[in-house]
Amino acid sequence: MSASESLENVLVIHPLDAEDASTIGQMETAVRPYKGLPWRIEAREQYDALLEGVAPRGDVTFEADTVGGVPGLWVRPASSRPDEALLHLHGGWFSAGSARAYRHRVGHIAARAGTRAFVPDYRLAPEHPFPAAVDDALAVYRGMADSGIRRIAITGDSAGGKLALVLAARVAAKAVSTNTLLVGAALLSPVTDLTLSGATYETRAEADPYFTKQQVADLVRSYLRSADANDPLASPLRGRLSGLPPILIHVGDDEVLLDDSRRYVERAVAAGVDARLDVWTGMPHGFPASVGAIKASAQALDAIGQFLTVNLRGRT
Repeated sequence: MSASESLENVLVIHPLDAEDASTIGQMETAVRPYKGLPWRIEAREQYDALLEGVAPRGDVTFEADTVGGVPGLWVRPASSRPDEALLHLHGGWFSAGSARAYRHRVGHIAARAGTRAFVPDYRLAPEHPFPAAVDDALAVYRGMADSGIRRIAITGDSAGGKLALVLAARVAAKAVSTNTLLVGAALLSPVTDLTLSGATYETRAEADPYFTKQQVADLVRSYLRSADANDPLASPLRGRLSGLPPILIHVGDDEVLLDDSRRYVERAVAAGVDARLDVWTGMPHGFPASVGAIKASAQALDAIGQFLTVNLRGRT
């Protein structure tokens, strides 16, 4: 079976809305001067400030907490069920991002899913290289299970998507002894292959307004240090995928990370996983954060909310 045949029934391609095209064009013009710049620790505050620009919801509250020994933030929509929750692992190329900065972004997901979400402040590189963040994600999942939560869905974006998929694989491999059920994983542009072998690092090199392969390679080197990029805990694409819960991935067609999503879903489907890939024409990395500014953002978030609701309340 060819790659195109394996994705035929699970791939949805969304056309580019004309109004969205105009808005995205303006956004890309504004950010392109910064494309590929070397990342520095000092940029963390700037990254968090950018995320603060995500439009907040009026029906979501926030509460600081520690789960499994890892500090973070509960994101609580107006209604939620006590026995279920989301675990959201944030992006930032393993080197930036925080629970507080991501609270509004996760608020849109939690409200649509109708359930609370915990966003951990997992340890960041380069101070805490691989596998610190991987270990923190597992510790939080165990802590949520120990607290009596019986149905968990994992969400994540970019580098957090990688952590989410690794965590899902570890749970499927019985790394956690618990009665809690992992019901699904919904990811936004996950990083799945730290060997950086995806063809779209070249074919989308011009289209991507944010990243270059060299810039990504430097970030990955800072995260992995001497660890092997082929380690399944580093690259979920290289791991065992059988036994995973349902997976939904949304990604922009203009991303150098596009192949990370395409190849992961191809492998997941071949392994018998209920997986689906939504590709958004003309969209850059992180487009769902532009809720209120582009139609595709709300549409992607709505689809993710529906997926989470169905799996949280329907899978046994």
